[in-house]
Amino acid sequence: MGLFDNNNLKSGAKPEVPQSTSFSAPKTVDINEVSRLAMGSCFKGDLVLDHDIRIDGTFEGRLFCGSRVVVGEKAVVNGEVYSTVVDFGGTMEHGKFYVKDALTLQSGCKVKGDLNFHRLQVEIGASYSGACQMIGENEFNQAASSLKAQMKQAPAQPETKE
Repeated sequence: MGLFDNNNLKSGAKPEVPQSTSFSAPKTVDINEVSRLAMGSCFKGDLVLDHDIRIDGTFEGRLFCGSRVVVGEKAVVNGEVYSTVVDFGGTMEHGKFYVKDALTLQSGCKVKGDLNFHRLQVEIGASYSGACQMIGENEFNQAASSLKAQMKQAPAQPETKE
């Protein structure tokens, strides 16, 4: 009695499709639930989001995103990024990534910083310099909890130049 057993097809019954617990279909994203930092924009400080964000401008500080962070090829991100998924195509001159699931370093990106992730994909042409560590969900949750506590006590302050 297989998936396409002749008896199932003759009787008009729909074949059973096995359900996988290791794969989840991509969720549909409502455009109104995606934050955006446009090219030419600059954000300095702490940012906490439950939904997706796309960064095409400059971000300096600490970002906690409960979903996906997409960084465009002309974007500059410096600081700490905590997210479930990160697709990075821009430049990071100093910083850290803590990624619960998958971190993708896209072709042409330049990263100087520490990578902590569950899964990593590096495209040909990506540039990376720094420490690299695979982490599990527990390590991510500990780092995220620590960040949230720090953010409540002392928000990030922009650097002052004298």
